Amino acid sequence: MRIAEKSITMSGNYILDTNIIIALFAGDQDVLEEIAIAGEIFIPSIVVGELLYGAHNSGKPDQNIKKIEKFCNDIQILNCDISTAQVYGLVKKQLKDIGKPIPENDIWISALSKQHQIPLVSRDKHFDNIPELDLRKW
Repeated sequence: MRIAEKSITMSGNYILDTNIIIALFAGDQDVLEEIAIAGEIFIPSIVVGELLYGAHNSGKPDQNIKKIEKFCNDIQILNCDISTAQVYGLVKKQLKDIGKPIPENDIWISALSKQHQIPLVSRDKHFDNIPELDLRKW
């Protein structure tokens, strides 16, 4: 019954942050359930870079890189453009004004979410400080 309720209220398109993909790879049940009922899933190119950085630093880089590449073959990757840069500049200024800086990569990720008007799924609390970001936590 829980999944049926979620499919009515939570299904849709989502942009996934790095920590959600790592949880997915680890078999996190909450993430698996949400992915199963989601519409289209998008990954920022920045997230792909973060995943590959982690893979290169892991004990099994070749295996992890192959897993990431396979995953990315089935997902639409969002790239930054001039519109993303405009949103990035505004978000960074807003965060500066409230004294709540966050990592640069996360500003770009949030800018893509805002630009495309697609909810961002992340477990990072610092995204809470970004005005008008549609943030979901799985």
